[in-house]
Amino acid sequence: MAGRVQKVEPPALPQATLSYEQSFHDQHSNVLRLFFNRLTASFNALIDPDAGGASLYLPYGAFSDSTDQFAALTTAAYPISFNTTDYSSYITIVSGTRMTVTKAALYNLQFSIQFVNIDSQIHDVDVWIRKNGLDVAATNSRFSVPNRHGGVDGHLIAALNIPIQLAINDYVEIIWHTTSIDVSIQHLPTGVAPVRPATPSVIATLFFVSSV
Repeated sequence: MAGRVQKVEPPALPQATLSYEQSFHDQHSNVLRLFFNRLTASFNALIDPDAGGASLYLPYGAFSDSTDQFAALTTAAYPISFNTTDYSSYITIVSGTRMTVTKAALYNLQFSIQFVNIDSQIHDVDVWIRKNGLDVAATNSRFSVPNRHGGVDGHLIAALNIPIQLAINDYVEIIWHTTSIDVSIQHLPTGVAPVRPATPSVIATLFFVSSV
């Protein structure tokens, strides 16, 4: 079967004869030839990234964004964008929002989104997955972003992992919707006292789990 490493069974060698027989040696050689042909084919498939070797090369992508992302309307849904590819093998960002794969497999999509709420009321956000432009059933999650309090904006990290089956050139997007435009996705710069790293607005990873 294409795309899979075939299992190779030990060869069933013929029983040796007490005296020399040409037919025995011919049969013996043919059995070994068949065995080594299958063994070579399986080994080549194992190291070929376009065949069974995808399970060794382990396609992956790690992406992030260093900008703020806003919702213009509470009646619209927005794809989350990425401006940085941190690590990538056989998975790329296309059109700013589409995590696109070149290997058919079951993948695990993980994300964390830094939401901020500048309002004095708690507001909800929905986050779900689209595959090739279509919403994926039963992938939505709702998060309540804390209100602004004591002069400090409310913050929430929305994090989740979702398994998803993808074919060659399929893409996935992370979609969000908010009940208030006072909620946005926020990037924070490097901190001081103490010094600490910048906070990406979004981090997402897409990793190979198993071949199809």
